[in-house]
Amino acid sequence: MAYGTPAGPDDVESYYLDIRRGRPPTPEQLADLVRRYDAIGGVSPLRERTEAQRAALQRALDDRAPGRFEVVLGFKHAAPSIEDAVARLRARGITRVVALVLAPHYSAGSVGEYLDRARAAAGDALALATIEAWATEPAYVAFLAGAVTDALALLPSATKVLFTAHSLPSRVVTGGDPYPDELRATAEAVAEAAGLARWASFTVAWQSASPTPEPWLEPDVRTVIEDLAATGRAEGVLVCPCGFVSDHLEVLYDLDIQARAVAEGAGLAFGRTRVVNDDATVMSALAERVLKAE
Repeated sequence: MAYGTPAGPDDVESYYLDIRRGRPPTPEQLADLVRRYDAIGGVSPLRERTEAQRAALQRALDDRAPGRFEVVLGFKHAAPSIEDAVARLRARGITRVVALVLAPHYSAGSVGEYLDRARAAAGDALALATIEAWATEPAYVAFLAGAVTDALALLPSATKVLFTAHSLPSRVVTGGDPYPDELRATAEAVAEAAGLARWASFTVAWQSASPTPEPWLEPDVRTVIEDLAATGRAEGVLVCPCGFVSDHLEVLYDLDIQARAVAEGAGLAFGRTRVVNDDATVMSALAERVLKAE
């Protein structure tokens, strides 16, 4: 399961309406979203990247258990929806499903919603196993550590690494939700593997908060970049968007355009690590998790 994205410019409004749970965006909000998509070429590569991940996971499972698994996609905010995907499996007589969300960190307000929708659609007709989080999956940690090391080699020596994930409304993580702790666990594991000094060479930040009246998780990555520049002790900043596993709007616009502009405006060199997309090693590790869950 994955978030989903508009198939093209004509689908942006309906996509936005779905994200807002049926509440129409204002003309200004819609225009701003269209502008952001235009800035990255008019359409997000997320659908293409997610399909590539599906195919890579299918290949990895076929290598381990030929003919035993079929990997299908269900999207939270695009077609085919999670419910449609499950319904098609039920109609074909499938009796067991393993639900995997293409997001490493669990929160009841994110991954939890995907899994709840899958459970509701499955009902009593399907046995549903779930993979709730893979924040410190060794293959993913190794991938990110390699990406950090490679990117740091192109930046000044006085560069700080910022590990980021999508912000959520603060209310979502009250009462013990593990999301912030899981982000920190990823950051610490990657930092150790990459040989970064504990907290002196890295920190965590949040990004892509929606403009709503309620508070969201902080600090925002742009604020952290500004504060880092104000210390006068840094020459560069490297953002590792470890909460995302595909190139898409929140990476290509919020980081590559917005965060870069903040950094360069503050006099810092800017870098951003590659994301996993359909990396065969990581997809193979997820295939192993599917086998264990099944």
